[in-house]
Amino acid sequence: MATSIRPLAESDIAPVVELSLRAWAPVFESFRTVMGEAVFRHLYPDWAAMQASAVEGVIRDEATRTWVADDAGRPVGFVAVVHHDETHGEPNSSEIVMIAVDPDSQRRGVADALIAHAVEQARAHGSVLAVIGTGGDPGHAPARAAYEKAGFRPFPQVRYYRML
Repeated sequence: MATSIRPLAESDIAPVVELSLRAWAPVFESFRTVMGEAVFRHLYPDWAAMQASAVEGVIRDEATRTWVADDAGRPVGFVAVVHHDETHGEPNSSEIVMIAVDPDSQRRGVADALIAHAVEQARAHGSVLAVIGTGGDPGHAPARAAYEKAGFRPFPQVRYYRML
């Protein structure tokens, strides 16, 4: 696949939201399995609507820089980055806050290209640290593998849930 990376355009927003929901469907199913049905329903009563709103909010945020992987004029992935200054808890860093690749385009180097582009943009911005977060559940295993392949080192963190 010959993809190019370019800045997000207004016309990309709906396709990017749609591809992100397809990409993250297995992640939310993993959440359901790991958390249990009651906790999952409590936190994500309509995960698709919530996630669509979250994606659109992030990519429309003026503090976020978003790029799409383009294949023949069609977005097949995206990455959203926020640059943090010296006052942030992770000073002088750039954080990949969202990344997704359409399932039909996965395992073809698209995520690698998006991550590499985000890291280069962080470097060009003057950041000295690149940061990305993800889940420890089975649904995020491909994401963890991609980040580690790109040279990111994990810091394990655990969050527990219990319905009352």
